[in-house]
Amino acid sequence: MKRNKAMFNENKTMGILIILTCSFLASCKDKPLIGMEDQGQTKAERCAACHGDNGISTIPIIPNLAGQKAEYTVLQLQAFRSGTRINAAMTPHAKDLSDQDIVDLAAYYAAMDPAGQLATNDSKE
Repeated sequence: MKRNKAMFNENKTMGILIILTCSFLASCKDKPLIGMEDQGQTKAERCAACHGDNGISTIPIIPNLAGQKAEYTVLQLQAFRSGTRINAAMTPHAKDLSDQDIVDLAAYYAAMDPAGQLATNDSKE
């Protein structure tokens, strides 16, 4: 009995993931969008005023974005864009974002160090 319940929960979770993925795309037949960090960095220039150059905000009420999971960022930006989540600062900015803009920004912030350190190419051994 426990095994069947666990299988049901796994299937239910998978269904939710599929629904979220399909709701993001115009159609489930569409090719999934790939977030490009370099494009996200360019698009994030206007975000830096509030969220910081390194994804760490210096304003207490503004959230840090560095290291945030891409899927979460995508869902939040979609919610701001659609109006299901309303914020005086974010809603107007999100309304101008395309689906590609959203996944690029999400990829960029997800790749950042959540401690706020800027990545360097120097390796310290």
